[in-house]
Amino acid sequence: MSGTISSTLQTGHVGLNVTDLARSVAFYRRVLGLELLKEGTDPAQRFAFLGRDGRPVLTLWQQSEGTFATAAPGLHHLSFQVDTLDEVRAAEALLRELGAAFAHDGVVPHGEGAASGGIFFTDPDGIRLEVYTPQGVDATGAEAPSGSAPTCGFF
Repeated sequence: MSGTISSTLQTGHVGLNVTDLARSVAFYRRVLGLELLKEGTDPAQRFAFLGRDGRPVLTLWQQSEGTFATAAPGLHHLSFQVDTLDEVRAAEALLRELGAAFAHDGVVPHGEGAASGGIFFTDPDGIRLEVYTPQGVDATGAEAPSGSAPTCGFF
């Protein structure tokens, strides 16, 4: 197997810098239903590992200031897949209750006529996030905000 790391390569977990660990832990636990697996409480090195079934999904590191810089190189957005349109809508309702900022109004397709799509919003630090489903969005009649360009790429 030359030229590749491994045929079993997959994403492990995603690490995000945050400004307020407690606020971000509460947000991600509530919105994504993740459990707190481990937390570092040393004031000089605060972190949290959030996951499911003992497996880390998201790690948070309190080591930044300001808000997420969308114009800088680095993370564009973080996306989470669910199975159904109803699950996307439930996430949207919860996020509206929490006062999250949305990039588009409601559930939108990934591209004009696409079956997949979701909601696009930001976390408390302005990090761009998506919750989507691979099917059923085309039945809503919603228009793609960017036409034929990928919705998840331009928000």
